[in-house]
Amino acid sequence: MMVLTSLSASLLSSLSSLTGPPPSNSNVYFSSSLPSPRRRLNPKPNHRNRNRHLSLPLLSRTSPTRSTHCSSSFSSMPLEVSTSPSQLQDSLLYSRAFWVTQSIIAWNVDVIGDGSCYLYASQTAALSVTDSEVEGHDFKIKLEEDSGGIPQNVIAKFPHIRDYKAFRVPSTVDAKSLVKCQLAVATFGSDGKCSYATGLQLPGVLDELFAYDGPLGAHYSEDAVSLYLWAPTAQVYDISQQILYGQDPVEVVQLKEVNGVWSVEGSKDWEGFYYVYEVNVYHPSTLHVEKCYANDPYARGLSPDSQRTLLVNLDSDTLKPEGWEKLADEKPIILSFSDISIYELHVRDFSANDHTVHPDFRGGYLAFTLEDSAGVLHLKKLSNAGITHVHLLPTFQFAGVDDVKENWKCVDSTVLEKLPPDSTEQQAQITLIQDDDGYNWGYNPVLWGVPKGSYASSPSGSFRTIEFRKMVQVWLSYSVAHAFCPCLPNALNHIGLRVVLDVVYNHLHGNGPFDENSVLDKIVPGYYLRRNTDGFIEHSTCVNNTASEHYMVERLIIDDMLNWACNYKVDGFRFDLMGHIMKSTMVKAKDAVNRLTKERDGIDGSSVYIYGEGWDFGEVANNGRGINASQFNVGGTGIGSFNDRIRDAMLGGSPFGHPLQQGFVTGLMLQPNGHDHGGKDVEELMLSAAEDHIQVGMAANLRDYVLTNSDGKEVKGMEVLTYGGAPVAYALHPAETINYVSAHDNETLFDVVSMKTPMEISVDERCRLNHLASSVIALSQGIPFFHSGDEMLRSKSLDRDSYNSGDWFNRLDFTYNSNNWGVGLPPKQKNEKHWPLIRPRLADPSFKPQKNHILAAINNFLDVLQIRYSSPLFRLTTANAIQERVRFHNTGPSWVPGVIVMSFEDGHRGVPGLTQLDPIYSFIVVIFNASPSEVSFPSPVLRARTFQLHPIQAMSADEVVKNSSYETSTGCFTVPPRTTSVFVEYR
Repeated sequence: MMVLTSLSASLLSSLSSLTGPPPSNSNVYFSSSLPSPRRRLNPKPNHRNRNRHLSLPLLSRTSPTRSTHCSSSFSSMPLEVSTSPSQLQDSLLYSRAFWVTQSIIAWNVDVIGDGSCYLYASQTAALSVTDSEVEGHDFKIKLEEDSGGIPQNVIAKFPHIRDYKAFRVPSTVDAKSLVKCQLAVATFGSDGKCSYATGLQLPGVLDELFAYDGPLGAHYSEDAVSLYLWAPTAQVYDISQQILYGQDPVEVVQLKEVNGVWSVEGSKDWEGFYYVYEVNVYHPSTLHVEKCYANDPYARGLSPDSQRTLLVNLDSDTLKPEGWEKLADEKPIILSFSDISIYELHVRDFSANDHTVHPDFRGGYLAFTLEDSAGVLHLKKLSNAGITHVHLLPTFQFAGVDDVKENWKCVDSTVLEKLPPDSTEQQAQITLIQDDDGYNWGYNPVLWGVPKGSYASSPSGSFRTIEFRKMVQVWLSYSVAHAFCPCLPNALNHIGLRVVLDVVYNHLHGNGPFDENSVLDKIVPGYYLRRNTDGFIEHSTCVNNTASEHYMVERLIIDDMLNWACNYKVDGFRFDLMGHIMKSTMVKAKDAVNRLTKERDGIDGSSVYIYGEGWDFGEVANNGRGINASQFNVGGTGIGSFNDRIRDAMLGGSPFGHPLQQGFVTGLMLQPNGHDHGGKDVEELMLSAAEDHIQVGMAANLRDYVLTNSDGKEVKGMEVLTYGGAPVAYALHPAETINYVSAHDNETLFDVVSMKTPMEISVDERCRLNHLASSVIALSQGIPFFHSGDEMLRSKSLDRDSYNSGDWFNRLDFTYNSNNWGVGLPPKQKNEKHWPLIRPRLADPSFKPQKNHILAAINNFLDVLQIRYSSPLFRLTTANAIQERVRFHNTGPSWVPGVIVMSFEDGHRGVPGLTQLDPIYSFIVVIFNASPSEVSFPSPVLRARTFQLHPIQAMSADEVVKNSSYETSTGCFTVPPRTTSVFVEYR
């Protein structure tokens, strides 16, 4: 039986006084059928370019004069100017005043002379502004300017309003009741005319009055199910007179409110039913009291259409695969975070194109549980070579893909395969159905705490819960699976891989009272989403930025992480746009997870690794909304962040620069591609700076690591500057740096190399450069991160943003027959500007790697992974150890262009000085030769040693690297072109 529960956490029916709490009664409805579709006020955003500002329509109500593009708040705003009568009428469209504490309202306005300021409230949202009054109010309260200004604790929380005036709210006002109303403030001159008026933003006062640490969501006991919803601005409403989508409820239950939390206790047989909240609340986006239907923010299950919340008890034994409780003791061992290597993978990419997987399992959780599929066999190779963690792109409930597979549209791939490699037809057919197929990266969050239904064999009931757990765990014991395949315990943990979840807490896909994907903004409007100083939602992340500086937003994020850690036993969290989350939130989240124990919680929280994108932009830039979790700010926390400096120095430019700008790996100065970099002298400066940036990154991007730069000066990592003048280094601990050259965003590594290198070089050379780039990441200090398929020369046909490009452009081929190069011009929306550069490359058959190239790339990748794990010297665990043991030798004015020489020195047992870490090797030298020619590098400090090629390379299938050599008498190393060579000295 299905349940539609209407929890009326609704609007006040009367407010005769401000001295007592509102009445507390509302009802809950149960129905046996689905509600009809709700109207949408906004289209689905199709944008997925999260490293820069986007121009998106505002999804909240705007005035006719307001720009409909993204905007950012400033740290301080000029005082409001005099307002005309026509502007006054529209003034309540804005919320430019901030109720920051029970006693203080902050507003950027002056009250001149004998003027006055008032707070207005309307329980029915009837406020309107004339030139002499605010009409339609139920309450009018005089405010006095507070000469003491805004308190320091408020400024710390809301630094963007530090220069605002403070107005004191009388202590007799019942703020808890007042926040349930439409609110406005207005100033009047001595002539009685209204000067300024605006609505209020309430997060500050809501946090002070209603911050709550008790139960939320559904809680299960032996004989009852209890529901808790935090909705302090909701009003009481008589639901019995309402018609819910024309459906007859199965059951109606009353709720009670205590200090902003609405709750009800029901019978145990509620478990397995569906419900939905009805919240009647004033919504600032419409200026009306709205009846909103919303899922539970703490939902753990959903209906197939995602419109109702499933009452699912995750502690039920029926939802636990065999041996689930023992999983914490069977997980792969990680002694130090420095031992981590990460492989980034999209759930659907992994198996959608794998014909060794049963069709019913392709593109979903269960594909990871098979024993002998091509994809699983590939993961086993990676695990055996050293990969420790699989980072899964979003697996929570996201918009953009219907969970009901029968509703999907698809293209005939056999038709596409016959088209020319540079045709526009492939992308035309893909984009025609891109919003109705089964593909999306998933950065469109709807509910953070529920596994995505489209990846399950069925979106109904608890299938998604069970199958997600099986993917993480070791056994596929679900009876449906056995009908299709003989499966052994080969899920991710069993084959030696830990699981990282990609979490997107920085934004939400929906907002407003009617959007079917809106949840939080229906329940407490204006609280969960960060707003600018005009009161409109910030969209710098892409759309609908969340506000972790608000107490209950931070709590929801931390609670969600604990849910995934405890209930799904995941091993890490990758934060999308982490810089838009406050540093304090990240630290609290890390501490909360670290406190989990196997004995009490079923997981060792100290082994859970947390990292993210520390980009610093938008309204949070430069700590504009508080100290945010940017690259520089998280240093010392143990939280990792992506190192874009090493990526850009290796590949050239940035993902947003000219596509032909070259870098260390792609031929800068040494093999020009025709792009004007500014002349030979400029190119030499660019290459020397790039090598400095790479070397800092290879030393884990440590702020205080001292090296000799290209000018011959000893400098710290933080004294090496980017082209924009910012320090290159930001980390204080090696595990705080994620080194990478490629990820799901932007072009694949092979595509970048193919675009930036000269058109006349061979595909063999491009393949070697692809491997060279991967080897730099694999052999650096810090944590290496690899995009799935880079080891197989993966191509997306030069698509720079494949978030919605379907299976066609995102294909992975674990049979190694194709790397997906030349499958048509990439989708027009994000790539058309560069089609003139892309077309001749795709059309040239010499660009496409053959199977032998792909196999060689895989073998070389496995070799460097094994080399990384052959010695602890590649995975040093402290900043001091890196400073003491890691050296760079090809530095200063006499450098050899295109070559990086790095060494690791170990101590000897019983000998004063360095401690011994490696029982086999006492000294290691790694040389990266990105030049098109063989290089000889003599090093006086490395003379008279016994170096030989690393045994893995000496036995490698790569015949080129075997030509590397070392001459003891001269200390001269010889390395073939476009090759990484590792030399070791045995004890």
